[in-house]
Amino acid sequence: MKLRLIPLIAVITSLLAILPAAAQFNTQARAAYVIDHTTGTVLMSKDADVPLPPASMSKLMTLNMVFEALADGRMRLDDRLPVTQHAMDYKGSTMFLNTSDRVRVEDLIRGVIVLSGNDASAVLAEALSPDGTEAGFAQMMTARAKELGMNNSHFTNSNGWPQAGHRMSVHDLAILSNRLISEFPTFYPLFSETEFLFDGRAPQNKNNRNPLLKLGIGVDGLKTGHTKEAGYGLVGSAKQGNRRIIFVITGLQSEAARAKESERIVNWAFRQFVEKKIVPKGHRVAEADVWLGQASRVGLVAPKDLLLLVPALSKDALDTSISYQSPIEAPIKAGQQLAELVIKRDGMPEARMPLVADRDIARGGFLPRMRTAAKLLFSQISSGI
Repeated sequence: MKLRLIPLIAVITSLLAILPAAAQFNTQARAAYVIDHTTGTVLMSKDADVPLPPASMSKLMTLNMVFEALADGRMRLDDRLPVTQHAMDYKGSTMFLNTSDRVRVEDLIRGVIVLSGNDASAVLAEALSPDGTEAGFAQMMTARAKELGMNNSHFTNSNGWPQAGHRMSVHDLAILSNRLISEFPTFYPLFSETEFLFDGRAPQNKNNRNPLLKLGIGVDGLKTGHTKEAGYGLVGSAKQGNRRIIFVITGLQSEAARAKESERIVNWAFRQFVEKKIVPKGHRVAEADVWLGQASRVGLVAPKDLLLLVPALSKDALDTSISYQSPIEAPIKAGQQLAELVIKRDGMPEARMPLVADRDIARGGFLPRMRTAAKLLFSQISSGI
């Protein structure tokens, strides 16, 4: 089976040849992961799959479970939940809840996001737990994490309170953040709220601890974390123009170091990489032979504008190729994915973008199939088979 490339591939290479190897970012974080949310390009990965103590950043998984329950009707924002002694006994960051309270779910969500309330997390957990306990909810969290592809996460509580075996990787936190942004757009704006004063009872704990929310650099989430074991960490996301990034760092030595490192990462991610449209929607990139079809060839086109993130200053040409399984057998439907455009960039992960059929091709009748068989036989004879 043969593949005929359309000259556009050469155009892609020459177009981007003027572009950069981005300067390597050396982070002081124990582990770090940065991904361009728009294109899915991994910009930085340091010990990304090592399970580490996540501190309060693991509250994001509790929020995911709550948002899923709200979406399927198991919970409502105006439900009022009781506070158990177990939830009230949590120290650290709290909403200062007590056992006489019945608190609206919406207030508890804000208490988790803005105030990082350990007690609020436990109240939500007990309400959704199959056995009414936080430990039972933690088992649910672990099982759901595996379903979402978070293979280096294990939970023993709902809030990240130091406990043996409570672990997440920074990669898993990025997967989770991507889900919260993409799947729950109604709730995501809550992550950018800078303060929440619940019932006037804790004015000293009303401010969001995310140090980047007020800097005007596009940061609109998500969660900080700190324990002695974990150090200082932050799961963040920022949007500038049409691009959004997600970043996770952990293991910093101080609040100041966390704030400085987070801002450096945001600036680096947006200034050192640029997004280019390399193939417009519907453009034919290549043609491939068709086996047993009414037509002998099919066009491979871009199903949408294909965007590529590249280092801003690189002068190395891109290495492009097309990957597909041969033979491509009829029948074929227009829009059916048949191949991938594979692009290699200097110092960056390989990019794979789908190519689809440009038209329907029905299975051939007797004569087209005989012609195909004759071609195959001739090819085999010519090859000495």
